Amino acid sequence: MADLKRRIEAMAVGSEERKMGVRERRRLERIPQGSVEHGVIRSYVRISGLLASRYHGQTPYLSSEAQSPQPIKDKSFLTAARAQLDADHFGLEKIKKRLIEYLAVVRLKELNAEHDSREEEARKQSEVKAIEAKANPADNADKMVVPYDKNKQQPSKPSPTSVPVKSGRLGKKGVKGSILLLVGPPDTGKTSLGQSIAKALGRPFQRISLGGVRDEAEIRGHRRTYVASGPGLIVQALRKAGRLYSVMLLDEIDKISRSNFHGDPGAALLEVLHPEQNHTFNDHYVDVPIDLSQILFICTANSLETISAPLLDRCEIIQLSGYTYDEKMHIARRFLLPKQLQANGLNESHITLTEPALLHIATRYTREAGVRNLERAIGGVVRYKAVEWAEFMDGGGEAREVGQNDGAVVVADKEGSRRAYRRVVEEHEIEKILGIARWDDEERDRKKEEGEGGILPVETIAIPGSGRVKSTGSLGDVIKESAELALSWVKTHAYDLCVTNTRAEDPLKVPEMIDIHFHFPSGVQKKDGPSAGVAMTCAFVSLLTGACVPSYIAMTGEVCVLGLD
Repeated sequence: MADLKRRIEAMAVGSEERKMGVRERRRLERIPQGSVEHGVIRSYVRISGLLASRYHGQTPYLSSEAQSPQPIKDKSFLTAARAQLDADHFGLEKIKKRLIEYLAVVRLKELNAEHDSREEEARKQSEVKAIEAKANPADNADKMVVPYDKNKQQPSKPSPTSVPVKSGRLGKKGVKGSILLLVGPPDTGKTSLGQSIAKALGRPFQRISLGGVRDEAEIRGHRRTYVASGPGLIVQALRKAGRLYSVMLLDEIDKISRSNFHGDPGAALLEVLHPEQNHTFNDHYVDVPIDLSQILFICTANSLETISAPLLDRCEIIQLSGYTYDEKMHIARRFLLPKQLQANGLNESHITLTEPALLHIATRYTREAGVRNLERAIGGVVRYKAVEWAEFMDGGGEAREVGQNDGAVVVADKEGSRRAYRRVVEEHEIEKILGIARWDDEERDRKKEEGEGGILPVETIAIPGSGRVKSTGSLGDVIKESAELALSWVKTHAYDLCVTNTRAEDPLKVPEMIDIHFHFPSGVQKKDGPSAGVAMTCAFVSLLTGACVPSYIAMTGEVCVLGLD
């Protein structure tokens, strides 16, 4: 009880938290210690005491040094933030540029808020001095004789503490800003970007996974009338962070459940992510306003299609595209290979992966926007070499390095037998280690998976028929309409393209009746959209005129009846 009393007394005088804590402590004193309600109230008072966010805008159990982020006040903050982002991620230059802008704005707001706070304090002190000077006249005035009238009320001396003070919160003014929404395919570094921001700011990092959340109470908390009730995910993360200055990552916000009989958890997030409302966030369990304006919220998603429009309107969208092969090679060298070597009990002296071998793995065995499958493939190679090294060491004998490439081969002699371990992994060994490649050159150019870019060829052929167009390849309605528009444009300009002799002739009926059959490879995969209109137009023109389009040219764009849109 003494600890609870100390926590309650540490709360701000007159705040809702203090009133609630005093009321619940009085109830606790009247309830027997063995009662179930006794433990419920005790837990509630502890949680509400920890979340006393109105104690000068800070948690009362943490020192001011721990509350305010010191790195953000350093003049080298932005330089250190750039170095942190470059150390944790390769590439993503546009994303890093936007994050640096975001951090710069946060820093300027913090500095401006601190400057305004100092000016406000100086103004208060000057007002106090003016009141004291007015209350204490000059020495010559003290020598004057003033007649005393007992019927006249004497003016009271103003107190320095009666100076009006404007209330305000430094954190709300300093941190309030846009909510970042990182959208991109899986394993492109969205979560790790949030961790890098927290490291740069020197703040605790908390991750909340929203995938599969279907109950509004998981965001807002359960009311204390229910059995085994507790605070929501936001308050729980705030407790784990230990301070209000923190970075909170709302992961997989696109996989949150839709509205049902449990409520709409997406609608509950609207108050959390609104900069003008989250300083009075109401958790049903705590039942007192909680200031979330000092928290930097970062959201992640794989797609924008399942996110509600009001929730999407509160976020600033930052698109993360897939990595190129060159970026994957650098990521594999700097991060993936050392990570797999450490995980499998090896070091850099045990295995050397050549550049052609690494490129062969990235292009023939993985096909994704991120680097997850690339890490698995590298792990397979490392484990294969780990078995070879373990068998080599178990064979005994004195090992020594030979070879011309800085000890590329290690040999050991024992009782007339000689064994060798080759450190270097060449390109021709990859198929023996990982098996047959999943993609060859032709399929690698054609294949297009979810979350990454790719090249999709358009195949056309002319066959005898009645002047119609046939389409195959699992095409949607939009892409079929684009094909009809492309053919109409070709027919309109057939005379200008020297396909027909007059403008009245139909290129599909003169000189012979033909049909055009166009096909998109990878028929299992659904394809739709207007962006293939230009490519289909060029394919039709190439088929009718015989002019070849260079294979190294890629096209994208929508076509309309007047031409390129």
